[in-house]
Amino acid sequence: MGMWKGLRRLTAVLSLAATAALLSGCAEKVVVLNPKGEIGQHQLDLIILSTVLCLIVIVPVLILTFYLAWKYRQRPGGKAKYDPTWEHSTKLEAIWWGIPIIIIAILGTITIKYTHMLEPSKPIEHEAKPIVVQVTSLDWKWLFLYPEQGIASVNYLEFPENVPVRFELTSDAPMNSFWIPQLGGQIYTMSGMAMKLHLIAEEPGDYLGMGANFSGKDFAKMNFTARATSQEEFEAWVEQVKQSSPGLTMEGYLQLAKPGVSSVQTFSSIPEGLFQKIVTKYSSGHNHELNAASSK
Repeated sequence: MGMWKGLRRLTAVLSLAATAALLSGCAEKVVVLNPKGEIGQHQLDLIILSTVLCLIVIVPVLILTFYLAWKYRQRPGGKAKYDPTWEHSTKLEAIWWGIPIIIIAILGTITIKYTHMLEPSKPIEHEAKPIVVQVTSLDWKWLFLYPEQGIASVNYLEFPENVPVRFELTSDAPMNSFWIPQLGGQIYTMSGMAMKLHLIAEEPGDYLGMGANFSGKDFAKMNFTARATSQEEFEAWVEQVKQSSPGLTMEGYLQLAKPGVSSVQTFSSIPEGLFQKIVTKYSSGHNHELNAASSK
């Protein structure tokens, strides 16, 4: 009998050890747990804090559930205390109501703090001037406009490391969600609206970007590479695009906006005011040029 108890305990310990070993490598594979920017790090901190606070309740409850089920199981010669007249304990009531209330209050305070701190439209305090990227979600591709550099790209995003990026986002297709997990949380792109999101990459690298909202047949192919480089490499890339890529015309944009997947493309110039025209495309009395061109 003692041998079987020992084997059960050994099995439990080995199971826990195996689980810990497997989870130890998850941070590299689950990219949201491996942030590479200030916003992503704050969001990971919030995830960890919330999880720990929840575990303070969940772990004791699970332990007590198994303990009580084991202790009061039906068995011959059982010696567990049986008190059929027991109905109330002020001490126990205070414990199992008081602790959750305190935890909820702490969670609420933390949530309020992080909600204000991580407001997507709030600029990142940094000595470097932000770079502006205008993002349009299409069926089923991403268009990135660089108004200050006068270039554009499809399904490829490049920006300097350690420089804030101010994303202005809209949609010329069904609503989607723009997400670079290692840099920060997702934000919806919606037609007729210009959303704002501020992110920063604190080290160079290629980061996975994706559409995180179902938008039709080829939704799963709406991935893109977000590359953080040095300032010099970014400027060289901009110059290369200007020298070797065709310009994006209004007719070219209308072809690009048609449903379908796309490979990586770059454009050496963009129509003036294109992003604002996309935003106001579905507003009455605005943007006659895009509406007229698309109806041809």
